[in-house]
Amino acid sequence: MKKESLGLMSLAALGVVYGDIGTSPLYVMKTVFDPAHGLAVTASNIIGVVSLIFWAIMIVVTVKYITLILRADNHGEGGIMALLSLAGSSVSDRPRLRALLFMIGAFGAALFYGDGVITPAISVLSAVEGLEVATPLLQPYVLPITIGVLIALFLIQQRGTGGIGTLFGPVMLVWFATLSLSGAFNIASAPAILQAFDPRFAIHFCLDNGLLAFIAFGAVVLALTGGEALYADMGHFGVKPIRFTWYGCVLPALILNYLGQGALLLTDPAAISNPFFLLFPAWALYPVVALATAATVIASQAVISGVFSVTRQAIQLGFLPRMQILHTSDQKIGQIYIPFVNWILLIAVLMAVAGFGSSASLASAYGVAVTATMVIETLLTFFVLRFAWNYPLLAAIATTGFFLAIDTAFFAATLLKIFQGGWFPLIIGALIFFIMTTWHDGRNRLLEHLWSDDIPLEPFLESLLAQPPVRVAGTAVFLTSSINGVPHALLHNLAHNQVLHECVVFLRVSYHKIPSIPESERITVKPLPGNCYQITVHYGYKDEPDLPAALKICEQPGLEFEPLKTSYFISRETIVPSPRGGMAQWRERIFAAMARNAGNAAEYFNLPTNRVLELGTRIEI
Repeated sequence: MKKESLGLMSLAALGVVYGDIGTSPLYVMKTVFDPAHGLAVTASNIIGVVSLIFWAIMIVVTVKYITLILRADNHGEGGIMALLSLAGSSVSDRPRLRALLFMIGAFGAALFYGDGVITPAISVLSAVEGLEVATPLLQPYVLPITIGVLIALFLIQQRGTGGIGTLFGPVMLVWFATLSLSGAFNIASAPAILQAFDPRFAIHFCLDNGLLAFIAFGAVVLALTGGEALYADMGHFGVKPIRFTWYGCVLPALILNYLGQGALLLTDPAAISNPFFLLFPAWALYPVVALATAATVIASQAVISGVFSVTRQAIQLGFLPRMQILHTSDQKIGQIYIPFVNWILLIAVLMAVAGFGSSASLASAYGVAVTATMVIETLLTFFVLRFAWNYPLLAAIATTGFFLAIDTAFFAATLLKIFQGGWFPLIIGALIFFIMTTWHDGRNRLLEHLWSDDIPLEPFLESLLAQPPVRVAGTAVFLTSSINGVPHALLHNLAHNQVLHECVVFLRVSYHKIPSIPESERITVKPLPGNCYQITVHYGYKDEPDLPAALKICEQPGLEFEPLKTSYFISRETIVPSPRGGMAQWRERIFAAMARNAGNAAEYFNLPTNRVLELGTRIEI
């Protein structure tokens, strides 16, 4: 990578990858010493907490994510779906274990939705709360301003973020510079805080405070939120820019700011009311509040885009029904907008802000979903180390066991906050997981039913062509989920219209558990008798489905797809719940409702709507 391109990619990564973890200093120290937790603001506790934050960042983010997990790229892609795919493929010869891993991974992906609700809520609210520090008279306006900012943020999603996205990097660069300078300035007033680099202070803090230290763990983990984004965005920026930006900018800025907040508390324990904003002189408060709000909007934008991306991947892996997906950029494929998800997410975020009312209350809800995801990613990493990279068993256990012990400790600490708000993201995650598993199980049973009733394609064609119906001009493309069965749409077309097109294509879409399929491997074609063809289009879970574009690849004499002479036939199944075995009937009813409201296949596959015919059939599952 050239020096110039590394710099530009690093600046872009700064704006997208590090927004979440970069805005954590707004609320971490205030949450650790929340009076409700009972931890005294003493010198030993302040140094111990800062030491704990420092070593948590170094071990979990720097060593685990930056050093180890960033190596687990799946064809250049990262994130829990990529890690799940990598772990699943490494145990492909063990179907039960593979199925278990996919359920665990799906639960981790579902928890990400809980994070997608809490992150915008706590980030923007904690930034706007800086107005209270400037003047208590503005306190009544904090919630309305927060709600207004969030509504505006979700409204602009449909317009795409390409234009404002170019500003993300420079704004975050100013933000991290502000973190560094404010921290360094305050360290000078109390250099004793530098003792926090000694891990013995973190150890003594834990030993001296017992249960209170364990409770503090649940707040310290807030300094790590967003660490998983380093891995999730690897496919967008590459490993080098992410590592370069972490070591060159983000890590020093975070450490300096946490040390600065600790130094401030050493000199003025009363500053615990809002140690971040009190780092600054009074004249700088309003500009810093504005900058913090911009930084938290950027952090929220990254999470919202991540939710859209995970949703699309889950759809293509068969865990969610089709939804309307709009592309907001002609240049960048990854920029998508999913209206249904956007508005549901906005409603949930506004409920969180209105229901919890302050960043301190939201902090109790934050962390549970993040730490659970961290545990799941560490478990999946074990299978990658052991079976994909062929590490010796003891080496794989030792490596992941160390991180798992830390992740589990953080997760256990956040569980103490279940009744204070931790239930909220867990309820969201559990609901999404239920939807995912219901759709996945129902879809598999539907496919099993369709395939069990399949009429073998090639014998059927031989019989049909022995006494062929009238053949009409043009190409008919029959979409099918079956490998070798006759599509129901063809049977209905023959029964009602009693004609067969001069060129017939049986088109199947195959999704693979890898991020992307090269264009050279996109299409497989199998000629059949009577100018018929069996075509399979292959996609990875991050590829954009576009069947007309894919079919252009395999055009040849006799097999042409002229837009005005090509018709697409789609079978639309009406699901009828049945008391015979299968899923519980109430789950079948939910699956049937989801199937009825699933997105239009023609839109999803980018088919020309004026060339699509849908033929329905009722199916009992």
